[in-house]
Amino acid sequence: MSNSLKSACDAVLHRVTTGTPRVPGVVAMATDRTGNIYEGAAGERTLGGAAMTTDTVFAIFSTTKAITGTACLQLVEEGKLDLDAPAKKYLPAIGALQVLDGFDADGNPRLRAPKRDITTRMLLLHTAGLGYDFFNVNYARLAQEHGQPSVVTGTLAALKTPLLFDPGEQWEYGSNIDWAGQVVEAITGKRLGEVMAERIFKPLGMTSTAFTMTPDMKSRLAHVHARGEDGGLTPMPDFMLPQEPEVHMGGHGLYATVGDYCRFIRMWLNDGAGEGGRVLKAETVHMAVQNGLGDKKIKMLPGVIKSLSNDAEFFPGMPKSWALTFMINDIPAPTGRPAGALAWAGLANLFYWIDRASGIGGFWATQILPFADVTSVVGYYDFETAVYQNAGLRKAA
Repeated sequence: MSNSLKSACDAVLHRVTTGTPRVPGVVAMATDRTGNIYEGAAGERTLGGAAMTTDTVFAIFSTTKAITGTACLQLVEEGKLDLDAPAKKYLPAIGALQVLDGFDADGNPRLRAPKRDITTRMLLLHTAGLGYDFFNVNYARLAQEHGQPSVVTGTLAALKTPLLFDPGEQWEYGSNIDWAGQVVEAITGKRLGEVMAERIFKPLGMTSTAFTMTPDMKSRLAHVHARGEDGGLTPMPDFMLPQEPEVHMGGHGLYATVGDYCRFIRMWLNDGAGEGGRVLKAETVHMAVQNGLGDKKIKMLPGVIKSLSNDAEFFPGMPKSWALTFMINDIPAPTGRPAGALAWAGLANLFYWIDRASGIGGFWATQILPFADVTSVVGYYDFETAVYQNAGLRKAA
């Protein structure tokens, strides 16, 4: 770790945990293809509690998605999963989903059959027609008026939502990857967490990543906090994803350390090779990181449930595409990230990027709701910028 990189990144972490408004605590790491080049922690796991440390465990929410996508790609390599076959071939339940065509005069949903079948590729690209209630007004109405359970309940009933449009016609961020995880389970005959542990976590040395935390992981857990309108923070110690869920939610259910996730990032930097064995073939990685949306672009995520998310968009105004299963920035980002890099985030303000061209990536972890918290996002951008400016890389033009 260079002195300039350490001092620049440490300054960012100090600033976001001591300023006004602040984050309670943060862990941030950057990695190149061979190992971590920066590791830092600042603040507290819980406001007023134990100090944040680099081995702290976080609910990583939607940064789970890329790991589920990796499990799908492994099955593609083995000839067990055809991304373009109807997903109901493997998981009949997904064939029962209907399209929501608005609501009738009494407020009841009008449903019809979809024009085409959902494929696993659509699930990985978020084009199957599924959404989230905190980003979509129609799903929020189904929850409020018709008792549709939230995905954070970890139940199968939470996944049985209508489609917002015919499969393949639009990009809509939602529960697609939860369904993809169910496809993995149907093909392997094992729970998703077991598949991940055997096929991804073990070869990568990810020893503190799981849907159900071990006692040791719980002892290192950072708690989620709520950001008030006045900028203050309220700890939410009772907020925890179900530890014995009915469904291992491939879209959001994992707990992990930042160090573990950086091992996953390195695998993508290294064309699928992990420190303890190969996870994906190089040709699979090269296929997966391409734009899969054609001319479609991903869109701003409107904060429909304000306690869970603000309006959210990375680099507003910049064109962004989607791969299997990452966001792609189509032009260079102001942080120094070049065009074609991969990235995404988790609901409690966790963010990562994977720059395969430069051979560098990083992960920024806080535990704050709602999503797109300004202090967290600005801190993440500042951290990424500090890495590009001080890691000895040529900054993208």
